[in-house]
Amino acid sequence: MAAGKADDARRAAELREQIHYHNRRYHVLASPLLSDAEFDRLVQELLALEAAHPELVTPDSPTRRVGGAPAERFVKVRHPDSILSLGNAFSVDEVRAWHERIARLDERVRTARLVVEPKLDGLTVVLHYERGVFVLGATRGDGEIGEDITGNLRTIRSLPLRVPVAGGKVSAPERLVVRGEALIYRQAFEEMNARLASAGERTYVNARNTASGALRQLDSSLTASRPISLACYAIVEGKGPLPGTQWETLALLRDLGFPTAEGATRCEDLEEAIAICRAAAEHRNSFAFEADGMVIKIDDLALARDLGVVGKDPRAAVAFKFPAQEVTTVLQDIGVAVGRTGVITPYAVLEPVEVGGVTVRQATLHNFDFIRERDIRIGDRVMVKRAGEVIPYVLGSIPDARQGGEKPYRLPSRCPSCNEMLEQVEGEVAVYCVNAACPAQLVRNLEHFASRGAMDIEGLGIKVAELLVQAGLVRDVADVYSLQPASVLELEGFGERGVEKLLAAIDASRRRPLATLLTALGIRGVGETMAADLARAFGDLEALSRARPEELEKVEGVGPSTSTAVRDWFERASNRKLLEKLRRAGVWPRAEAPKAGPGSQALAGLTFVITGTLAGVSREQARARIQEHGGKVASAVSGKTNYLLVGENPGSKVDEARRLGVAQIDLDGLDKLIAGRRG
Repeated sequence: MAAGKADDARRAAELREQIHYHNRRYHVLASPLLSDAEFDRLVQELLALEAAHPELVTPDSPTRRVGGAPAERFVKVRHPDSILSLGNAFSVDEVRAWHERIARLDERVRTARLVVEPKLDGLTVVLHYERGVFVLGATRGDGEIGEDITGNLRTIRSLPLRVPVAGGKVSAPERLVVRGEALIYRQAFEEMNARLASAGERTYVNARNTASGALRQLDSSLTASRPISLACYAIVEGKGPLPGTQWETLALLRDLGFPTAEGATRCEDLEEAIAICRAAAEHRNSFAFEADGMVIKIDDLALARDLGVVGKDPRAAVAFKFPAQEVTTVLQDIGVAVGRTGVITPYAVLEPVEVGGVTVRQATLHNFDFIRERDIRIGDRVMVKRAGEVIPYVLGSIPDARQGGEKPYRLPSRCPSCNEMLEQVEGEVAVYCVNAACPAQLVRNLEHFASRGAMDIEGLGIKVAELLVQAGLVRDVADVYSLQPASVLELEGFGERGVEKLLAAIDASRRRPLATLLTALGIRGVGETMAADLARAFGDLEALSRARPEELEKVEGVGPSTSTAVRDWFERASNRKLLEKLRRAGVWPRAEAPKAGPGSQALAGLTFVITGTLAGVSREQARARIQEHGGKVASAVSGKTNYLLVGENPGSKVDEARRLGVAQIDLDGLDKLIAGRRG
């Protein structure tokens, strides 16, 4: 091999090692050592080397995670050993009965240690490694034969393509087959659905089914678009010395670089294991992932093998199932609720059923597309889920249970509260009532109008808003500026001093800036950031109300959907009447001129996005600091974003910034940037 080519091969090997190591630090340990930009430079260098020398591409190269050409079908794979299921126990008595049964088979059970682990609600996968390199991944299938989904599994960033990962403490067996669970963590699932919803795309109901469906896509690039993670917990087969206990197995897997689930505990006896399970059941929703129980395992693997199998279940383990959170019942009717922003949301009227210890009579149906796509009909038997304190929701119908009398649902054309025609923006899922005076929206609209992030009317919270609306004193938000002391004094809980303070706070709000009023009006798609941008662009409400779609879309972040929403709001007769009442009440602000002064334009020409919790300051304060120095703050990361300001527990914006090569800074970095550009 020529010297230059040998150098390239060595460098490629070094890069693979470094990328695997830092990938694990980021996706498994959540403790990165490199900035995103530094990590991306390593990947780009490896991509360039592999492009110049295709022969340097190895099966474990991190560049192979992106997904390849669609497969025509899945090939069947026979597992090296049976991938067994688990027997279930639904009570403490059943757990004790299981333990007594196996103790009668082997007295060693009575003194054996136990390991308790979360029962992960995902898709079981079997991972094959040869000389430390990932070569094959399969589904569980029937326990004997699964399907080859190697290409899809490669897209999971927490799956090590080679073990041990750089910095690992141990050597990998020459051959190793590992069992794990592919799943989507709760936060990642919520963030994925939020991204899909904001893009007007279909959202998902169930994290497990989403992960399972993504991994069984013939096109692995589709799998790569889903935030699937991995948690490993067993060694199916290995060539070389292997651990003698389950506890040591988990430790070895972690040392090799495999992700494992948090929450595993080693117990001295059965009663300790039962106590762990009971505590987990009470706090099941604090897990970062979906879990439907805890698994109790004999720690001694030799003893576990000696106990053998009954049917397809190993005797040495049992699943202690949490109380059911999914039940079936009859969908008696479909009602609709009107939200603060005018979104019309369907809900299920159910035949009462107990789920998670609570009697449920209503559940959310998400949106009208959900009803249509799943062909949910009035009279259907439906599956309902309730997780912790979360509002129960319908998972879907059971068509096989239909008896012929079920009725397809028809989307309403008018608002059930104000009878105005409903609207649906093309390409969006949501259906809206855009009448700002809609009674069903009024209380929540008034609460929002008076909130701290809007007109900041101290003392006008949800309870006072309800009193004002119920008494007929407020028919739209502008009516708060014509409230009379005598009328408010008649409301329950108000004395003269309380009335005086409320009316003073209302009067003070007349002088709020234009951006604040735009936020308070609750125009769909116009939050604090968008309101500030529109205020700067148009200067006053009159100019904004006359703006054409093409003029609105010149403002950064305003697309066709938002421009349509703004135009619709200003064209609605009831909203024009509201604006005229505000004008007469003296609530007609103009945009504030940019603050002058030394250094006030230090961030001019730069666009920022904020994510996470910032230490010591609110997002509003950080936004004000950026704007004070001439910078802009956008709500979403795009190719026009210059910096992502990152706090603790950031969301998916970090991944998007990495993908687009957007620089990330913290508050100290922001201050240094201001100082550097100012000086």
